[in-house]
Amino acid sequence: MTSPASAQTLQVQSGGRSLPAYLVRPAVPHGNAPGVLVIHEAFGLNDDIRGTADRFAAAGYVALAVDLFAEQNRAVCMTRMMSGIFLNSLEHQGVQDTKEALTVLGKLDGVDATRLGAIGFCMGGSLAVAMACTADRVKAIAPYYGFNPRPLEAVRRSCPVVGSFPGQDVTRKQGEALRNELTAAGVPNDIKVYEGAKHSFANHGPNFDAVASVDAWNRVMAFFDEHVVGAGQPQSRD
Repeated sequence: MTSPASAQTLQVQSGGRSLPAYLVRPAVPHGNAPGVLVIHEAFGLNDDIRGTADRFAAAGYVALAVDLFAEQNRAVCMTRMMSGIFLNSLEHQGVQDTKEALTVLGKLDGVDATRLGAIGFCMGGSLAVAMACTADRVKAIAPYYGFNPRPLEAVRRSCPVVGSFPGQDVTRKQGEALRNELTAAGVPNDIKVYEGAKHSFANHGPNFDAVASVDAWNRVMAFFDEHVVGAGQPQSRD
């Protein structure tokens, strides 16, 4: 992999608000690149999220990470966001913000709007799944330890999903239910539960699990190679 080019900040307009976003491109662009939206968790747009965007850029993607808590009290915003996830799963402001960010990403110079993906963590994973049920532009999503929308049947409209869930966490059952529903609907998926891992295992914090984190990342890259990078390309015929 190559190193990403210098990052920049841009603004995403949503619901009358201006949300700052972290944008990073591959160091050596080769035509229109696939794009990925990186959706943060309760800790906001921090170094872990920027680092995830950087890793995608190093893999050849244009990556965009939006600060969903911009110009708001984080605790109040988080409470509203989680209430929306559980009470109005597909229509609340967080979903609208992520969909606006996806639109902005698809319109950027050097981005192939037919090859867009999204990755999210906890709250961001929940938003990624909800967005995938209502935005046909996204080709694949990668939720980490997120919650499912209500009703669960909404995920039958989802794009392909590669999900990573910790065994020692309440979201384990969310991942198992998501896998069962997607499989029943014939939606391509790779949902894995990491036994022994805890919530936020991919973050560089007290619950960081190096083995689970590396394996989850490799699965995301392989899945996105097929469903995002390969989207729209002609299939070979035997």
